[in-house]
Amino acid sequence: MLSSDVILPELARAALAAAVFGCLQAGAGLAALAGFAHRATRLPRASALPPVSILKPLYGNEPMLAAALESMVRQDYPSMQIVLGVQSPTDPAIEVARALIAAHPDRDIALVIDPTPHAGNGKIGNLINMLPAARHDWLVISDSDIHAPPDTIARVITAVLAPGIGLATTIYHGRPARPGLAERLAAGPINHNFLPGNLIARWLGRQDCLGATMALSRATLTRTGGLEGLLDHVADDGELGRRVRGLGLGVALAPVIVATTVADASIGAMLSHELRWGRTVRTQEPVGYALSVLQLPLAFALLALLMAPAHKAVWIWFAGIWAFRWASARLTDRLSGAPPSTPFWALPLRDVLSALVMAGSFTSRRVAWRGHTLHIARRGDASTALAETDLPPRGTAATTQTRTASLPAGSMRKTPV
Repeated sequence: MLSSDVILPELARAALAAAVFGCLQAGAGLAALAGFAHRATRLPRASALPPVSILKPLYGNEPMLAAALESMVRQDYPSMQIVLGVQSPTDPAIEVARALIAAHPDRDIALVIDPTPHAGNGKIGNLINMLPAARHDWLVISDSDIHAPPDTIARVITAVLAPGIGLATTIYHGRPARPGLAERLAAGPINHNFLPGNLIARWLGRQDCLGATMALSRATLTRTGGLEGLLDHVADDGELGRRVRGLGLGVALAPVIVATTVADASIGAMLSHELRWGRTVRTQEPVGYALSVLQLPLAFALLALLMAPAHKAVWIWFAGIWAFRWASARLTDRLSGAPPSTPFWALPLRDVLSALVMAGSFTSRRVAWRGHTLHIARRGDASTALAETDLPPRGTAATTQTRTASLPAGSMRKTPV
């Protein structure tokens, strides 16, 4: 039988190997991002760009909402209509929308206030109410918290006009709404794991659809089953991409990087947000989600340090991995245009928190969302449905009842761990 002083170094070496693999993956992500940024500067626009209707579902006066909407109004595009939508006549986003319309009387901006209920995903229900106001055959669906460079719409429409393409999507980085530690920590996984990780996935042939900004024709949307077919899916963007691919059409990644507002004001809010989406992604892609733990090299390096603290080599490896993690994060920020997020000293903490979120995501399918208790259920072919669970009062033996949930209509950001 092996003694503990033999076992621990072996386990430490395994943890260090995982950490080194994570660094290699980060290097591959940097290479993919550098190539993507280079191609984005060279790709020409389509010679003729069709009129487009941009759908922006709103819910509440979230941080930086006015700035995000302003970025869409200032798009360099020949002919576009913007449709803003809310489901409650008392929604505070209405004031922001009306101020935007008043500030840009020369722009074609419509505001839809329609409380018609739709059981299921509230954002999709909002879009269903908004769609009749869209006047054009080409549609762009963009989350309310997206900050778009001036050429975003031109680039996504150019991408979706390519032969064989049915939908175009965009990657994004996180933009902290405030300079607080929670917001900076929350932006870190988006900028340093999610963004380069999705580009690596593209290298490997995946065609995932990311809901930050999507473009498709009205005809293609109808062929997929329309917005109504997405009501039961909390990850509506992934489901839409799956349905487009089911038509034999491709999902293109437009050569532009948009920004999403990161507004988690506390560590608790950040962890709750990440746990909610960790459980959602885990339900959709359990194997891929589990393997993404390799994107957390400092968590493995810390594990090696805990198992073999007396070994000088482990300390040297830990310091080197920490330095690499910092350098790769700063290069990723520079290439993507993201503001610096996780501070140097907090990088190990960030990886450990992400590892804990991943562990927590496997303990339950129940999440909290805006006062609702939700159960993420798997239905059909790799699709995620959502249902609300009415829990009995604590201490009672009442039977739990499950029904389709009607969620608020705001954007539900997927924050990969």
